[in-house]
Amino acid sequence: MEVNKILSADILDIIFDGKNKEYGAYELRKSYNKRITYAMLTTIAIILLIFIGSILASSFKKNTKNEIIVQDVSLEDVKKDEKKPEPPPPPPPPKQEPPKVEITKFTPPKIVKDEEVKEPPPEVAKMEDTKIGTINQEGAKDEGVVAPPVESKGTGVVEAPKQEEDYDKVFTSVQIVAEFPGGQAAWVKYLQKNLNNNLPADNSAPPGKYTVVVSFIVDKNGNISDVVAENDPKYGTAEEAVRVIKKGPAWKPAVQNGRNVTYRARQAITFMVADE
Repeated sequence: MEVNKILSADILDIIFDGKNKEYGAYELRKSYNKRITYAMLTTIAIILLIFIGSILASSFKKNTKNEIIVQDVSLEDVKKDEKKPEPPPPPPPPKQEPPKVEITKFTPPKIVKDEEVKEPPPEVAKMEDTKIGTINQEGAKDEGVVAPPVESKGTGVVEAPKQEEDYDKVFTSVQIVAEFPGGQAAWVKYLQKNLNNNLPADNSAPPGKYTVVVSFIVDKNGNISDVVAENDPKYGTAEEAVRVIKKGPAWKPAVQNGRNVTYRARQAITFMVADE
């Protein structure tokens, strides 16, 4: 290579000066930068395609029929109070009958004909040893005038004292249950709007139904507390149901005998994961 061309010549031309450039090594080294550029662009394009494909797949997944079902729209009691049979009333005290004394019936004398006499008057001697009354009765001899026996008309039933209602306890059965603001339809709408229906699928849950039962207390002022999941179908469903119920607004409190009372409610929520 001429001396005046060395400074402007490519390094490959200097290395391969006077050598067989058609052999292949020269061409490979000459196109190295171009091939690296093509490889980088191709890799980037493949990564972009994979990323876009995952986004599209995720979007398609979200558009599948994963939904929330609120089953117990009318709130159920956690545990119904079992009505215990009322104890029988105490038996009436035994009737104390006074000891019977001998009584001779005496009626005022009346002058009538002999054939009209229905009951002869008692002998005077007998009346001296017995009590005088309105009936004839056998018994022990006693002194004093005996009043005629009085027939008892009592029923013999003694009513048990009535127990007053404890309005500070937690009720599970009331006359008017606690209610979400706007009623049952608003409650269902609130749950379906705020619950993440794709949560089980995002946590790799297989297709199926995942039902969570949540109990919570609505106090006398309508505040929500003690929100507890009674079961856990996994895949984040229990935590999600508890989270949404906890962050909800105050409720209309339950009413018993015209008073606001503390009430424990129960709600079942079903997450559905559809087949892909």
